Parts: sequence; C-alpha cells; structure tokens
Amino acid sequence: MSDTERPTDDGVPGTEDDEFEPVQVFPEAAEMDLRPGADDCYKCSTCDTNCPVAEVDDEFPGPKFQGPEQWRLKRQDDHDIDDSVMKCSNCMRCDSACPSEVPLSQMHNTARGEYVEENMSTFSREYLRNRLLANYRRLAPLAATFPRTANFVMGLSATKWIGEKVLGITSEREFPEFATETFREWWTKRGGAHVESDENRIAYFHGCYANYNTPEVAKALVRVYEHFGYEVMVPEQSCSGTPMFANGTLEDARRAAETNVEALAAALEDGADIVASCSSCSMSIRQEYPELFDFEDTAAVAENTWDAVEYLRVHEDLEGELAGTSVDSAAFAYHAPCHSRNQGLDGQTIELMSAIDGVEAHDVGDSCSGISGTYGWKAEHYETSMKIGEEMFEHMESAPAETGLTECPTCSMQMEHGTGYEIKHTLEVIEAALLEGDHDADRRGRQEAR
Repeated sequence: MSDTERPTDDGVPGTEDDEFEPVQVFPEAAEMDLRPGADDCYKCSTCDTNCPVAEVDDEFPGPKFQGPEQWRLKRQDDHDIDDSVMKCSNCMRCDSACPSEVPLSQMHNTARGEYVEENMSTFSREYLRNRLLANYRRLAPLAATFPRTANFVMGLSATKWIGEKVLGITSEREFPEFATETFREWWTKRGGAHVESDENRIAYFHGCYANYNTPEVAKALVRVYEHFGYEVMVPEQSCSGTPMFANGTLEDARRAAETNVEALAAALEDGADIVASCSSCSMSIRQEYPELFDFEDTAAVAENTWDAVEYLRVHEDLEGELAGTSVDSAAFAYHAPCHSRNQGLDGQTIELMSAIDGVEAHDVGDSCSGISGTYGWKAEHYETSMKIGEEMFEHMESAPAETGLTECPTCSMQMEHGTGYEIKHTLEVIEAALLEGDHDADRRGRQEAR
C-alpha cells in the first residue's frame, strides 16, 4: 500500500464545527453488495498499466474492471460476475500500484469466490482441476509417503499427457519433486528446537512447499535463527490459503485460515513472533486474512507476521553479521517476487548479498515471473504465463550468473523452467555465509573427539 499521507478536510468550508451528514444517493444502499473502497477509484488506470496479464493478453479487461467497475455494475444492474475474473493471476501488483489505496485484490478474491460459487459447475473439469491445484496440501502427504515412486510417476510423459487431456494441467512443465524426508520429519528426528529462550522466540510458518519439496529452505531458516539465539517453534498449520484465493475456493481458504490463526495466536500467547520463508505465505497472513476473515485474533496474527529475512533485518544486525563473511565464489540472478514487492521487501536481498564476500547478486528487474502460483500450471494460461515471464528470462540470461535466487517457490519453478538454472532461496545463501565457520568448528570438534 502507498505510504502517501491521506488528504484531510482542513480548510474545507463547513467542516470546522458542523457534523457531516452523508447524502443517501441510493435509497437501497443498505441492501447493496459494494466492496469497501470501490467508490475511491477515480479510473486513473494505473492498476491496468501495472498488470502483467493485461500487458500480454488483449482480451483481459484488467484490474480496474475486475475490481471497482465490476462491483459498480453489480450494484446498479444486478450484473453477474464476469468470467474474465478467472484470468486474474493474483499477483496483487494492482494493490501497490493504486494511488487511492483501493483494495483491488480483496475485490478480485471476493469476485472469484462468488463466480465459482454461482457460475461454475462443481462437476466441470475446470472446477475439479482448480480445486485439486488449490488443495495441493491434501495430496502432498500421500506423495511424500512414497516420494521416489511419486516422483517417477509424476515425471512420466503419459502422466503429464493425462493431466492435460483430463484435467487441463499443462504438460509443458515438470512436476516439482518431493523430498525423501519432509521438513517436519527432519524436525521430529532432530528433537525439535536446539535453542531455548524465554525472550527470543519465533513461530515458523513453513508452508506446504518448504515442508514437502524444499526442506533445505526450512532447515536453513531454523539454523540461521538459532545462530541468532532464537527458539524456533513449529506449530501445526494448514496451507496459507494463497492458491485457494487465486482459484475462488474461499470456503477452503476460510477453513485453512481458521486453523492457522488459532495455532499462530497460541504461539503469540507463548511470546513468539511469526515468520514465514515464503513471500506468498507472509502476504496471505498479513494482508488477505484481515481483509477477508473476521476470526478472533486474525488482526493480531497479521500484525505480528513477518517475512523471515525482514524480521532479522529489523530485530538483529543481519547486515552487520554478514559483513566479513564469505562463501565460495557465487553469482546469482535475483528475482524479487511480486508478493515481496507488495510488502516493500524487493530491495533487501540485493543489499544483504552485497555484504557477503564472494557473492554477486544481480537484480533482474521488476518484471513478474508470470507463473503466479497455480495460474501458470493451467493449460489455458500457460502461454500467457510464459509471455509474462519473457522479460525475466531475458534479464536472467543476460546477467553474469547461471544460478537464480528468489524467495517464492513458484517463482523458482518458473525461473528454472524458463532458463534451466538452479534456483536458491536467500536463506540458503545466508546460512552458508553465517554458519560455514560453525560447521567447520563442528567438524574439527568431531575429529578431535575421535
């Protein structure tokens, strides 16, 4: 959201002493369903010019229509939600672009939910496919139980062909591999936290992907926070809800959010702040939960949720701690996810990487990766997704690096898919810089013990 100071009524005649009485322009207003903020839109079209989908798809009407215009039409003419709302990728760039702070993504999420509920058959291929993609966490535990078998089967060309013909999941992408040991399995085997502290505690919201697919990211977070003396708590949790918002399955999102708010609120009671290693997860909890839900403690959980790197920059001298550290010569092409930009975090990784000797991180620009979670996995959106990502691919390939860097798991899928590069998470680089000396000391200690 913009940090611009909102205008006041100072100097406007009649505002000094008189109590303002609103004019009831529409007598039936009490029965209307107009999203808050719709009338704040003055049609400047800034949101449309910042929309990556509208830039490459001439048939997409853009966020201005999807948000304020659509709700105005609905108010005046009992207009149905337009089916183009399902083309919105939920990158949420329109939120940060709007000079009037219109809650565009909230309107889009609500509109998608209404469209799915009222206009989409629950027996349609699109509905079944979207529900499947949105509820990845329900299928992931089964695949993680037999990871090698799941990886083999999902990698078969026949599986991808069936997925596209039957469900409309593009066959152009490689399914992400499941780890042979999930993060939570590692956490249990490890014996939980290795640091205890009554003063410094964090509750880690790891999300689905770091648990089932990239546990090395979650392990890096644990080790980095313990390096700073934090006790890490890993509460029970459901999906953050991001893919559910994007697919209009708001009841699924509500159930997931209620589970998460209850567990994270309990962690707050235990003196912990909440951190997330995925930029979409932190965005969902911080912005979408309080906009869409009214559970008890929703606001408190949102206010105390942080991006994992952001938290250490604010509460510790992370940049100072990294100064003087080094890793083997490494060059990265860094992409700031849209959901990091929306939280004002797009510059932090480049700043931090510059403090580490041997690391070169090249910002590949402010373009969207194009995958936007489940959006780029849908056969009908695949080409649009790749068109959006073209600028990022070109910048990555022109940068003097052959390894990508980002904080978003689905952006990393798109980066790897478009360039063939290996992709790292910022926390993995920070772990390598901060803990290399610790690992060397541990190895020397073990050798001396022998």
